[in-house]
Amino acid sequence: MSKIKVMSENLANKIAAGEVVEKCSSIVKELCENSIDAKAKNIIINLEEGGKKSIEVIDDGVGMDPEDALLAFQRHATSKIYKDDDLFFIDTLGFRGEALPSIASVSRVELKTSDGETGTHIIIEGGKVLENSSSSLKKGTSIKITNLFYNTPARLKYLKSETSELASCTSFVERLALSHPNISFLLTHQNHFIVKTSGSGDLLKTIHEVYGVSVSSKMLELRASNDDFDIFGYICKPEILKSNRNHMITFVNDRVVKNFEINKAINDAYYTYKPDIKFPIVVLKINTDPTLVDVNIHPTKQDIKLSKMDVLTSLLLNSIKDLLYKSLLIPDAVIRMPESNEFKKEVVDHIVKESEEDYFPQSIQTTMDFNQMENQKEPSVDEYEDGVVNPEMKSLKLYPVGVAHGTYIIAEDETGVYLIDQHAAQERVNYERNMAALKKKEVSTTDMLFPITLELSQSEFLKLKQEEDTLKEMGFGIEEFGVNTFVFKSHPTWLLEGYEEESIRRIVDLILGGLSGFDRVKFNESIAITLACKMSIKANMHISHEAQEELLNELCACDNPYNCPHGRPTIIKFSIYDLERMFKRSMN
Repeated sequence: MSKIKVMSENLANKIAAGEVVEKCSSIVKELCENSIDAKAKNIIINLEEGGKKSIEVIDDGVGMDPEDALLAFQRHATSKIYKDDDLFFIDTLGFRGEALPSIASVSRVELKTSDGETGTHIIIEGGKVLENSSSSLKKGTSIKITNLFYNTPARLKYLKSETSELASCTSFVERLALSHPNISFLLTHQNHFIVKTSGSGDLLKTIHEVYGVSVSSKMLELRASNDDFDIFGYICKPEILKSNRNHMITFVNDRVVKNFEINKAINDAYYTYKPDIKFPIVVLKINTDPTLVDVNIHPTKQDIKLSKMDVLTSLLLNSIKDLLYKSLLIPDAVIRMPESNEFKKEVVDHIVKESEEDYFPQSIQTTMDFNQMENQKEPSVDEYEDGVVNPEMKSLKLYPVGVAHGTYIIAEDETGVYLIDQHAAQERVNYERNMAALKKKEVSTTDMLFPITLELSQSEFLKLKQEEDTLKEMGFGIEEFGVNTFVFKSHPTWLLEGYEEESIRRIVDLILGGLSGFDRVKFNESIAITLACKMSIKANMHISHEAQEELLNELCACDNPYNCPHGRPTIIKFSIYDLERMFKRSMN
């Protein structure tokens, strides 16, 4: 007797559901993407108990006729692709034909749909059709999911708490709204508004509706393109950062994706603008030829493979770095929140969206009249005169008037008062000076009166010997001296006087501490950062008024005067308006 048998269609759908339907947000994703593919302009998502009790998605799309409505619940039934070649030109969010039958096999589904001519009402439970009748003729589709995983208790057991499921659904709807700013989204939970977007088509306004004014007013517009990719979106100033990567949101051809290489390129572009443990808020739309994208590598379709990935990551890295370099990034000390709201979200009791802290604490998100933000946009690159980068910063004439706690220089100009962290500021100045010196082809060196001898272990000796030529190129006079020993007889002149031996030992430690292959670029950056910290004045160290003036002038002349090389801010501003409001001189 044969042991191999063909599974029933219902059993196959239950197995497929294990990949397609992992949690409540998986269902929200599949249903909302179907609505988008159906050309909906308004999508409503209603949840109960975080989606564990019921999930309802209502749209005003093209709807379905009775035949298509029933056929949609058969496995591999789809309107998106018809032949093999279509896999290379996928321009819809769904195409596999697995979602609806998989969902219907592990839940109760109630579908109401109409194409404007005929209306259909279908109820399916556990993959079996219980009702197929007529419904109203209102164009669009309404689909409600209840009793999720009622017939697969193992899956039901591993659904998370109501708040966790709600947080996951909310996070995805926010991403979906950002990927399609021309569509209005409304997410409710227990009849309370959670997410509401207008569908205006303006991405910045959608960011404002999702994140609030404290984030949207600190975003920088990014546009970049080459022969293969077009990039448009917004990146945050370094003053608003998150403690995880969840807010690095990217879309490829309007599809929400999570790709390690893309996220790494974005994060690397913020190098020295932020601490390593913090991550930027980024909303970027990447458009490319569909033939360069393979979305058919996972049932959720959130991971993709891209041809010419190196071209894309290079474009992202360079364009973001260039935008940050050209932008005025001095954070305001006072975050002004509007007193009146255009729309206020209902606060859901006990909802925990994500366990995170902002780099600078922010108030509960509120919204304001979007027109008030129009005047806050950063100038475009074309608006800079005479090719001067950051003319506002380069033209600052800061006059020091005192020092607070021996650490923060108090300076002023005609626009307000500034606090400058003297250690962070000099770190930035020294870092850029060191990097410039390391990039020079011709290096000035000086001989040492007392050579420095380093005795190493056998493995350390071999590793340092491998990079001996690199050290010589940097200006170090290094020779072998006995067994497992090197002697340094000269060094580049940019080393801090009095700290030559300590600096050389730190540089050697950087070489010996590398776990992977030697990278000259990263090595130079590590040297510049390490020595900049050592060469800088410390907190609670008194410096003269003249030294303060010189430090401020050098900081303003830096390429990135806003952060120390570790990413901490160097300068914060109190505008005259902020001061007058705090002292009630201005009541506006």
